[in-house]
Amino acid sequence: MSVTINAHQLKLLLDKTANHMGGEHIEMLHGIRLDVDARHLHAVASDRYTMAVARYALTDNEDEPWARTIPAEYLPALREWASSHQGDQWITIEAGEDRLVFDSARTTYSVAVNRGLEFPDWRGILRTLTENTIDGEPFPRLNSTYLARFDDCGIVRVRLTADAKAALLFGEEFIGAVMPVRYAGLEPGEQESFATAFKAWCWTLAAGSKDADMDAMPLPKYSRYEASTDVHDTGEGLLRSVLQSTSNAVDTSYYDDDSEAWYAHIHASVANWRAFRYLDALDKVDPRVAAQVVADTAEELDDGALGEWAWDVAEKAGHNPKKWDEDYANALRQRAAGKPPLWATRLAAGLNAARLAGIDFRVEDNPHVAYDAEAEEWKATAPQPAETTAGAA
Repeated sequence: MSVTINAHQLKLLLDKTANHMGGEHIEMLHGIRLDVDARHLHAVASDRYTMAVARYALTDNEDEPWARTIPAEYLPALREWASSHQGDQWITIEAGEDRLVFDSARTTYSVAVNRGLEFPDWRGILRTLTENTIDGEPFPRLNSTYLARFDDCGIVRVRLTADAKAALLFGEEFIGAVMPVRYAGLEPGEQESFATAFKAWCWTLAAGSKDADMDAMPLPKYSRYEASTDVHDTGEGLLRSVLQSTSNAVDTSYYDDDSEAWYAHIHASVANWRAFRYLDALDKVDPRVAAQVVADTAEELDDGALGEWAWDVAEKAGHNPKKWDEDYANALRQRAAGKPPLWATRLAAGLNAARLAGIDFRVEDNPHVAYDAEAEEWKATAPQPAETTAGAA
């Protein structure tokens, strides 16, 4: 019985659940449970106060369902082993009688497990919580230390049903629960409603306006030349750039007959749209990696040596950036051959604008611009190739 998962997703499963394991005095909870059904590989952990379930969708699993608990003492070494692989490298997890074997193209890691070790019915526990009806106006007391355990789970939605029942958390391929706090110190905590909690703060808050809103708080303002290190700010900037580029793309006159500038604008909008889609997908799959990529990229942009960075990366990837550079230079020369220089084109456009404005002027004969009487406009002339002398060798 085996399943296959890439190294990156395996690390995510471990990271999302590791903080929720029970202590060594509860053997069945002292580890991470791998639970496989027909659709998903699940990682499950709980210490009775919180529960976390992360899952990975299986593309084709015809094996019988199985479950094994990885003892806590093996998890640091397993996490380190998984981290030694590139994220896209595939790992096969095989469940034997008394072992879990993690096998990749590079190496193998084996863990001794107790097949007979039972684990609470986590599906039933969470199903019961999802079916709870809302009791009054839930205002449960939650331990912020427990909430911090969900730090690796990214953005989550929370459902509250009652003061004395666990709160449910839903995230990307994740479901979890956190029990309410029933004690204040060593004694049972008093039940408190929102009304009584608000009453304790009413006098302090009364000095504030009634229409103040957190959405109106100031946003960070970055320098025009400073790259943002925030994922959402970066995504917004990419979308804004796409819209700015595409709004002017249909108006070729905006570029003053500069086709190169027009091409650059189009390429910028395409590149920014690709970057936004890639960043959006990465942020949904792993917000931590997305944040790190944005921060690293901002540092590289502030460094300013993008050409050097790209050249080095291209060489490391086995490409030939020198040939790219030569091919591009040749393409520019071929494109420019037989065409008037851009400054001559702009000069002709300026002369036409002056003529239409009724401004009198005189232009001496020259090889750069000439008046086309038939078209009734000034035009830039293409440079003529130099004539070879009759006696040239």
